Amino acid sequence: MVRRSPLIAAVLAHAPIVLGALQNCGRSQYDPSQYVCWENYFLCPVTAGEPLSWCSGACYSKYMYTCANKVLTLLPAVSAGTAFQLIASNPTLPIHGQPITAGGLHWNIGGTTSSYCPTQVGSACPPGNITTMVATEGRVSMNVMVPGGQQAYLDPYWNMGYTQAHSAYIPPGSITTGFGAYEGGGFVNLNGNGWGWVACPPRASGGGGPQWNLVARNSTNAETLSSCTPINLKIEVVGSGSSFGAWQYT
Repeated sequence: MVRRSPLIAAVLAHAPIVLGALQNCGRSQYDPSQYVCWENYFLCPVTAGEPLSWCSGACYSKYMYTCANKVLTLLPAVSAGTAFQLIASNPTLPIHGQPITAGGLHWNIGGTTSSYCPTQVGSACPPGNITTMVATEGRVSMNVMVPGGQQAYLDPYWNMGYTQAHSAYIPPGSITTGFGAYEGGGFVNLNGNGWGWVACPPRASGGGGPQWNLVARNSTNAETLSSCTPINLKIEVVGSGSSFGAWQYT
């Protein structure tokens, strides 16, 4: 008989019958586009395009956890000062594998990074062609050379923004803490009973513009994001120390 966690059992109990190419997991059948079978007896869901892994009776995401000697543990945090970029991950979407880019003081999915460096900085200007970040103690900042830096935050509409260079202004109601950056894993939002990230097609979430918009889905906005699809944000380390991504992102 197939074993499931209480969450999986609840999902299956309320799920519509799928008239597709079902597969067997022990004595039960399942839709492989929605679930993955482990050890021929345990079902885990496919979430944000990721078939969840299995560890001693628990389903888990490789973007946040690891399983060693049948013990589920949290991945280590990315070291403070280590620069990384973020890659959107969900194989069902056209933006799968696209980087998170800075533009208009906002995090976008795909497109071109928007940056600036004063002419007087000369050859010391960082490349400015990719968007990189650094994280420490639940906070995340843009990986920039400009004095004072650029703080990243969740704005009141649960979009990711960042401060203008030479300014500490953050919109009232924004959140600057509660982020997890995991080495070998992903970038996770732990705020607002966080349900992960979603990618919204252009204009679907009010973001406007031609690019897909990144939104933190949670208990307060889930119903308004029906046109958006869950994704993971994969961390790719690019360097440490003086390896700045840009003088400033614009």
